[in-house]
Amino acid sequence: MKHILTLFIATLLFTSCRSDKNSKSVDAVIEEGNLTNMKLKRDEVLKSYDSIGKILGKLEVAISEKDTLKRLPLVTTFKVKDTVFKHFLDIQGDVDTKENLIIYPEFSGTLTNVYVKEGQNVSKGQILAKIDDGGLSSQLAQLQTQYELAKTTFERQKRLWDQKIGSEIQYLQAKANMEGLESSVKQMQAQVGKTTVRAPFNGTIDEIITDQGQVVSPGGSQLMRIVSLKNMYVKASVPESYLSSIKAGTLVNVTFPSLGKTTEGKVRQVGNFINPNNRTFEVEIAVQNKEQQIKPNLVANLEINDYSNANAIVIPDNVLQENAKGEKFVYVIDSVDNSEGKVIKTQVNTGLSYKGFIEVLNGLEAGKTIVKDGAITMRDGLTVKIQSLHN
Repeated sequence: MKHILTLFIATLLFTSCRSDKNSKSVDAVIEEGNLTNMKLKRDEVLKSYDSIGKILGKLEVAISEKDTLKRLPLVTTFKVKDTVFKHFLDIQGDVDTKENLIIYPEFSGTLTNVYVKEGQNVSKGQILAKIDDGGLSSQLAQLQTQYELAKTTFERQKRLWDQKIGSEIQYLQAKANMEGLESSVKQMQAQVGKTTVRAPFNGTIDEIITDQGQVVSPGGSQLMRIVSLKNMYVKASVPESYLSSIKAGTLVNVTFPSLGKTTEGKVRQVGNFINPNNRTFEVEIAVQNKEQQIKPNLVANLEINDYSNANAIVIPDNVLQENAKGEKFVYVIDSVDNSEGKVIKTQVNTGLSYKGFIEVLNGLEAGKTIVKDGAITMRDGLTVKIQSLHN
């Protein structure tokens, strides 16, 4: 036994010394940042791992032959079963709303009245402010008077014309005069209407930007901001590699760190444009905001469900091992008798992983039991003692 342990220690020391002399440390390679060198270092470490595993296996055989007490390696296990596996893409987005608007005037003049206050709820069409019309109301009143006279004249002329009294030219002149004044009245009404500022939708006055008494002009003066918190959504940029797996209706878990709140939403719109600068496309996720706590520009963490399998074989990713060839494997317990079992090295192919679990595409079946804790010291055919079962 003493000779065996001496051999093992000498081998480890030799391997360590050779690594120190002939190759850089892992930290040095990572700091260097060269991808090729990092891959070579990984292969080197895996080969060392395989070599140490073989040595440990020989030691286990030698120890089992000499140890009359049969001190078997203790392991815990994991029971493989069919389960629902969902993979999520984790990205960050910002809250926005279609109804977040700065109101500008449509008429130049003095802002004579502001009828609302910050924080006030308003309805669509409600009058918010008034701009001095510069005498347009008086002009409108005159035009309306002229129009009423022209309308009366036309109606009389029409009655005479219907009775074949008078000339056709008088009838047509009266009609043209009435219609011209009617058009002028409508144009003036539209101009006067621009002096009244109304709410474009139901919402809340978030900010009064211009106080009454100031001179305002179209496109140059911001009057106030109106916001509605009912039609809220989160927008985010998604890498183009996920274009085929994210569609309208895709499930999304939305978390607002500032609020300590998580809600469920769905993708309602997928952008049709790939941004050439960062190779991403835009998505919109509708969110409920009944309590109106969610505000525009709030940061949201998104978990977008880009893959689901209702009958997946899923195992903890820390039980998965890999050899120098890149082959992945686990140790399956062949049979259990009095808390003892024989392990079989089983190669597997894996898919996506998420939050500590990975999907096994083939190589494992539901109902199998695999080594969980203690797998690193295993070898094919070794007998182990099961400490506990994990489901």
